[in-house]
Amino acid sequence: MRYFSPSLFRFLTELKAHNKKAWFEKSRERYERDVKGPMLRFIDDFAKPLRSISPNFRADSRPIGGSMFRIYRDIRFSRDKSPYKTNVGAHFPHLKGGRDAHAPGFYLHLDPGKSFGGGGLWHPDPEGLRMVRQRIVRHPAEWRRVRQRGIDIQGEALKRVPAGYDPGHPFAEDLKLKDFYTMTRFSDRDVCSPDFMNRFLAACRKASPLVAFLTKSVSLPW
Repeated sequence: MRYFSPSLFRFLTELKAHNKKAWFEKSRERYERDVKGPMLRFIDDFAKPLRSISPNFRADSRPIGGSMFRIYRDIRFSRDKSPYKTNVGAHFPHLKGGRDAHAPGFYLHLDPGKSFGGGGLWHPDPEGLRMVRQRIVRHPAEWRRVRQRGIDIQGEALKRVPAGYDPGHPFAEDLKLKDFYTMTRFSDRDVCSPDFMNRFLAACRKASPLVAFLTKSVSLPW
């Protein structure tokens, strides 16, 4: 089944060029038809496949308070006062983690020429980051198995091993990490193909050993 069409990317491209309230309000019907509606249908249908990875993560298709991120930017503390995001995203968080985007979960990001999906932990709070590092130190064999899956862990990292950890630890480079996530890139054609659900599911399955380790690290059930 095809969920997304080139119309989604055309809308986002035009929004980037006309990021004003007047233009958006004039184009709201297109947004609802080409962006919001397809994403909510995708989220709703992804609930069952997601449970095949883990029963503890949710795909919530409610238009407000669900998996889909709002199109509106938080401009309170930003120099960029553009009111709208020029991408559309969805977060599939842990059932017990609320909607916290900084908790372990799976993620889909659609952006003209720059779409991706996968899972992990982005910008965890200090306690969550400490818990992940502690699990790496205490369960090195488990972390080695994650690493042996060939998962490309992305995100920011410190220049030095954080205080309190052995610089000579076999996973010293991983202890420097501030984020723990892995993403698969998708072309616009991939996103618009009838098998995109399967492509995204495969990306989440690829990320699942990492997400499982992170979930256990923060004392949540996998």
